[in-house]
Amino acid sequence: MEVLWAVGQVGAVWVAVVFGLIVLPSALGISLGISEAYMWVLVKTLEWATIRLQKGVKKPQPQMPQTPTANGIIERDETPMEKEIARLHRADFEFSHIFYFCRKGFEAIVEDEVTQRFSSEELLSWNLLTRTNVNFHYISLRLTVVWVIGVIVRYCFLLPLRFTLAAIGITSMIVGTTAVGQLPNGSVKNYLSEVVHLTCSRILVRALSGTIHYHNKENRPQKGGICVANHTSPIDAIILTNDGCYAMVGQVHGGLMGVIQRATVKACPHVWFERSEIKDRHLVTKRLREHVADKSKLPILIFPEGTCINNTSVMMFKKGSFEIGGTIYPVAIKYDPQFGDAFWNSSKYNIVSYLLRIMTSWAIVCNVWYLPPMVREEDEDAVQFANRVRSAIARQGGLTELPWDGGLKRAKVKDTFKEEQQKNYSKMLVRNGSIG
Repeated sequence: MEVLWAVGQVGAVWVAVVFGLIVLPSALGISLGISEAYMWVLVKTLEWATIRLQKGVKKPQPQMPQTPTANGIIERDETPMEKEIARLHRADFEFSHIFYFCRKGFEAIVEDEVTQRFSSEELLSWNLLTRTNVNFHYISLRLTVVWVIGVIVRYCFLLPLRFTLAAIGITSMIVGTTAVGQLPNGSVKNYLSEVVHLTCSRILVRALSGTIHYHNKENRPQKGGICVANHTSPIDAIILTNDGCYAMVGQVHGGLMGVIQRATVKACPHVWFERSEIKDRHLVTKRLREHVADKSKLPILIFPEGTCINNTSVMMFKKGSFEIGGTIYPVAIKYDPQFGDAFWNSSKYNIVSYLLRIMTSWAIVCNVWYLPPMVREEDEDAVQFANRVRSAIARQGGLTELPWDGGLKRAKVKDTFKEEQQKNYSKMLVRNGSIG
């Protein structure tokens, strides 16, 4: 009994400290400077580790990538096929002309530019996490000691603290939205719903030791609009909701996620689809148009890529989000991988494993840029509009723009893509007089 009483006392003190120093300031939108002090110590420690690592390395190390897109093992010729074909038109067809396509095939086999976007990006320096390199902590004794201390801090202090905050944030979200959902529709209900969403999102951001820098806040999405952003992680929605409320769009889930969805939709006009409904593009477009037509409703938050990309690139935006009409508010999100890898490789880790990796990282640090609102031009179709928005997000976030569908993460290349390449090749042969 005495042991249980002691454990209960420790638990009560722990919860009281967490509420007083973190939860309450988060709910009020103020900071006591604890996060800033932690980040300062963390940055200084990582800088020391980098210097120590450079001094301790006796043998030459492979040159580290200078940019996120320069981590390939082959040097590519980025000449598009159209230019290559135009150059070949200057002479009669020769057997050597097929070497261009052979080279492209070998490049795709060795290292294509799509699948590498579904694995974690390489770091410029070690961040004292074993998952980024299993050998660096053997460089020197002092580096090993610091690494061991870091493991103890992350798993014995930060993980329990973050788990406690996450439990408080999720519980508050479910209870708060359920209570607000009982009120009649009106301005009071909308106001309280936004308060609950903002408060709980701030607590959840603290659960990730999140440090978020928002830029150009004058461009924040307005009611009746559509917010589109690049997608790196499931926490993207929390990152954005920490600065403003949105109506989420997504598929109905089971388990804990389903409980949260059913609770939040009572207080906020989120748009959840059943699995059978989400395949009906016309039904989805109809429901989203009805939402956008009501200027009193929160802006819709959509991730047009449809899957998580590894924080280095922006892949094809699906056109459905850009057929709805209304004003598009582009948002670029870029995480700093030095403090923790926010990318979710859903093909490799389930959501529980992913959250464990996130909560045992040093912190989640990112920049969010609100871009000027964009509208579809008269001579623009949905695909062209989507590409224009994607280009703006890629430029602002310093991300590589790729035309490929993120669905290739789980599916094979469509036959139409193969046929397009075959048609281009056949045109080259016909124009050079090799056929007919």
